[in-house]
Amino acid sequence: MGSKWVKTKVLLLNKELRKFVPETRVYSQSNLLQMLNKHKMVYVKPINGSSGQGVIRVEKNEIFRFQAGKTAKSFATFQGLFAALSKAKLNRSYLVQQGIHLLTHQKRIFDTRIMVQRTPHKNWEATGYIGRVAHPRKIVTNFHNSGKPLPLELLLGSYLKNQKKSDYIQSLRHLGYRIATHYQKSYPGFKEIGVDIGIDKNLKPWVLEVNTAPDPFIFNQLKDKKMFFKVLRYARANGRFLRVKRK
Repeated sequence: MGSKWVKTKVLLLNKELRKFVPETRVYSQSNLLQMLNKHKMVYVKPINGSSGQGVIRVEKNEIFRFQAGKTAKSFATFQGLFAALSKAKLNRSYLVQQGIHLLTHQKRIFDTRIMVQRTPHKNWEATGYIGRVAHPRKIVTNFHNSGKPLPLELLLGSYLKNQKKSDYIQSLRHLGYRIATHYQKSYPGFKEIGVDIGIDKNLKPWVLEVNTAPDPFIFNQLKDKKMFFKVLRYARANGRFLRVKRK
């Protein structure tokens, strides 16, 4: 299930989970303008896509501005912005999603990936978690788009200490677990998901995306390999076709 729109609508069916979902609409000129007026910053994302490819951040302040990759452009009018966006977008259908002002590490935004997998005993378990720091000049955190994977404990160290930090990470893992069990009700064939969670300045978690074919090898970037070995073992038990091991 590759469609971000379908996966978002599945989340919205759950009244307890929908509060963690940024407002999301199908991309159109009117929806983009309404979302910019309401949120001031939004992300324009391909409905089908991965690794952060084609994602564009759009902002409205005194002027209009968008950034795709490392390139940023400014416009005096919304009409000028929309015309330029039409040329910058890939030839795909898009969503427009409420922008979240994410926490930062060394002035670079970061989010977290929570891996949730079916165990050999057919239960769901949050087996892995990792932080992803964006390239200094980019707007996405994906590893395959120059993002840097780092331990989540390190990234949260400026915001939470000791037991509060441990409890907070556990709450993120539990959120991933709740999402997996909810998805299973609509799509019982799933055996693992990767939940991308952004954290705002008030430490509220936001579900940015749910990946239904998550890459286990990102966890190999951590110095401590225990989490990676567990994620990999469960992925193999679930019959995933795994690519050649990356460094």
